[in-house]
Amino acid sequence: MWRVTFVGQDREKVECLARELEGEGYWTAVCPPEEATAALADGRGPDAVVVDATSINGIADLLHDIRGTAATPTIVLVEEAQLSDCDLPRRIDDFLVLPATAGELAVRMRQLLRRHADLEGNNILCCGDLVINLASREVFLAGRPVTLAYKEYELLRFLLSNPDTVFTREALLSKVWGYDFYGGARTVDVHIRRIRSKIEDARHSFIETARNVGYRFRATPPGQENFSPSIPSNKVLTPEKLGGNNSPLL
Repeated sequence: MWRVTFVGQDREKVECLARELEGEGYWTAVCPPEEATAALADGRGPDAVVVDATSINGIADLLHDIRGTAATPTIVLVEEAQLSDCDLPRRIDDFLVLPATAGELAVRMRQLLRRHADLEGNNILCCGDLVINLASREVFLAGRPVTLAYKEYELLRFLLSNPDTVFTREALLSKVWGYDFYGGARTVDVHIRRIRSKIEDARHSFIETARNVGYRFRATPPGQENFSPSIPSNKVLTPEKLGGNNSPLL
């Protein structure tokens, strides 16, 4: 679950915003400005910080201290009346004008965390709301952790590493299970069904069935057009065609 720390002088206001964001699937904490740098430096820091600039004097200095403590993605909350003379520091990643809904804040937060994940290089795979941390082998959907069995994770990782490429069941068996695996193609169907039950719902659809062929991971899930496919969408890979640069992250 994504961890977000709210910083603000008006504790009641930021606690209300934090509770609303928790309703969107985030873990939140709240601290006053004078405790912000110490809180961020203590143990595992948050994945993002939300700073309420409507009630803090010396916001530029505070943001400088926050980003100096940890290069944490930061969203600043401002009011419309502040926009005419608002000179926000270049160190912030995004801002949100109040009043705003929890849904809007959650969308901006997801976009911010995706951009930040892209900067971390090959340790992160993203597609819409789906994020795989390759270093920790963690999977998140809209900020919520997803528990996968070993082969479920390996199969999802392989498909997401090769978006928009159709793989036959035999190709997936050879690449994910290995050439010495003696199980049948039904094994792939079972694992795909289990993965879908964990990462797909009415709002999320990632894995497509290629009728009479196999499966592919959609580079752009419906309604989540923020992921650019890295390879053409007209490939069908069989075991003998696997290899080379078809699996850039394996």
